[in-house]
Amino acid sequence: MTPPISKQHPSVRLAWLIVALLFPVALLNYLDRQMLAAMKPSMVADIPTIANKADWGIVLGSFKWVYAVLSPIGGYIADRFSRRHVIAASLFTWSVVTWYTAHVTTFNELVAARALMGISEAFYIPAALALITDFHAGPTRSRAVGVHQAGIYAGLILGGFAGYVADAPMLGWRWMFSACGIAGVLYAIPLIMLLKNAPCPVEDSALPRGGIGGLLANRNFQLLVLYFTLPAIAGWVVKDWMPDILREKFGLGQGKAGVVSMFVHPASIVGAALGGWLADRWMRRSTRGRIFVSAIGMAMFLPALFSIGNASAQLTAIIGLVIFGLGWGFFDCNNMPILCQIARPEHRATGYGIMNLVSISCGGFGDWGFGVLRDNHVPLNVIFGAFAAVAAVSIVIVLLIRPGKPVTNPGA
Repeated sequence: MTPPISKQHPSVRLAWLIVALLFPVALLNYLDRQMLAAMKPSMVADIPTIANKADWGIVLGSFKWVYAVLSPIGGYIADRFSRRHVIAASLFTWSVVTWYTAHVTTFNELVAARALMGISEAFYIPAALALITDFHAGPTRSRAVGVHQAGIYAGLILGGFAGYVADAPMLGWRWMFSACGIAGVLYAIPLIMLLKNAPCPVEDSALPRGGIGGLLANRNFQLLVLYFTLPAIAGWVVKDWMPDILREKFGLGQGKAGVVSMFVHPASIVGAALGGWLADRWMRRSTRGRIFVSAIGMAMFLPALFSIGNASAQLTAIIGLVIFGLGWGFFDCNNMPILCQIARPEHRATGYGIMNLVSISCGGFGDWGFGVLRDNHVPLNVIFGAFAAVAAVSIVIVLLIRPGKPVTNPGA
């Protein structure tokens, strides 16, 4: 007789141990990214060959373009070989690159360092999310992914304080990169010792056989890639440019602008927890439960983006960021679980890598394009109004996804 899910069966404990081990990795993954945005003024002042906002957009975009192109390769390797080894190697390599970033002195060196970061980090997210869904069946899948994504938001929150470190005379932006790089190298050692691969990935629905070509031809997968991409353009601009937007719009210092911008991330933690719980429960009644929860999150983007773009006071901007964060949590914790409903276990890391390829490529152009628009003095309300229109289209797209009916484990 199968033990009740509420009892801590060894396999259940192991499944949550995997999430706990990956939480710090996710934190470092996004801390290393976000602190760049929070420390922009100090880095630009120290590297005079960064000439304008468009150049800074290239710095941001260089990471994303390389990361995007290599994500499907990272996912494919994670599907064909050991997810455990891919994750540990990725953490070790990007941590070394983070340490190296502390020593760059020119614009070209910084662009090269960010590109190297993109190479190393491209192998982590597809492998990590696939490993989590290997261990977690339907009843806990969205919650498990939500906990992991909370590690990402925690890294973004800590990154928001990096501006204060950059301003500190005894520390500075170079110290911040060095410290984070060393921390990642050290954590890679216990991670490789404790992390496990799933003996047999959980299969919980009637999914079509076939290779990657079949996945690419799948209408549901095509819709999910489009849905994963469009809102992420606004998401990357909010993450990468918000400290700079707040600093210019409200005359804030570097440190305070980074802290105010991070209000989006605690809200995302709440959104991921609530959205994961709600999605897992809704799946008991409908195979589209996760889709409906994600659509609710996307609907939150509309008032949030309007508030951010039209804010004339800090409080209005903060309210917009909080609403955006809640919606992002609903969206973020359900993308991989939705993919699990339309892709077989051996294709999930590759599928997520393909999603990253399209989404983050567009996000990189979004970062660069936002810099160009701001250099040309395009009003923020116009830019964020366009983002809101894209979010409205995205709601329609996700509701068009119709996964097949599961034949086992109805909570999947």
